[in-house]
Amino acid sequence: MRLTVDIGNSNIVFGGFENDELVFVARMATDISRTEDEYAGQILSTLSLHNVGREKVSGAIISSVVPPLNSVIRKAIELIYGVTPLMVGPGIKTGINIHCDNPASVGADLITACVAAHHIYGSPSLIVDMGTATKMMVVNEKGAFIGVSIIPGVLMGLNALATGTAQLPRVGLEAPPLVAAKNTVDCIRSGVIYGNASLVDGMIDRINEEVGCELPVYATGGLAKTVIKHCRHEIKIDENLLLKGLNILYNKNKT
Repeated sequence: MRLTVDIGNSNIVFGGFENDELVFVARMATDISRTEDEYAGQILSTLSLHNVGREKVSGAIISSVVPPLNSVIRKAIELIYGVTPLMVGPGIKTGINIHCDNPASVGADLITACVAAHHIYGSPSLIVDMGTATKMMVVNEKGAFIGVSIIPGVLMGLNALATGTAQLPRVGLEAPPLVAAKNTVDCIRSGVIYGNASLVDGMIDRINEEVGCELPVYATGGLAKTVIKHCRHEIKIDENLLLKGLNILYNKNKT
């Protein structure tokens, strides 16, 4: 089994692949204060729930947007499974070109998502990743990454309403029956759910206008299922797109 690890600002997501088939997904909260030993213990216990023993992992690859945890998670995996993970970053073979002002500055999560979309669905494409931030990435017809828009995430906005105002409460992320809602909780839910769906629709229109064609759109990330179903564009949801991209990168770079 190869282990794929996506270190995000809110969660660390683990995926296990056997013969290129994703056989499990596990999540834990991101906490930069934990040591490698603490993470090793948590990883070992969490993955044991999926029957992943020490002897089952033959390789690993990590994508991270939290630099302080890069060496921590790498060392934790080495400690448990005795393998040194690949890290997505400069020098790794991706199979796609990066057309940006500074290619080295492009986040590992962006590269991984674009690699997955290009190899699984083909190019061109527009990828919407709804996590701590909402990222909208464009891949051209040759499979090259040509740009991204980064937007404050759904939960960022929701938390800002609760912490930045005196009377607005924290609410769950369920869509209310009406856009113009009639009570405080539903009013907030309307703005967060329908507002973000409208944001995604509007950005798709602007990006399509900019590139001069209607791009196929793929969505991933922890909040995609909550928001994307309320969009008016046709958008395919692939919750595990980044893990699949990591598996593709592992295959391209394994020795």
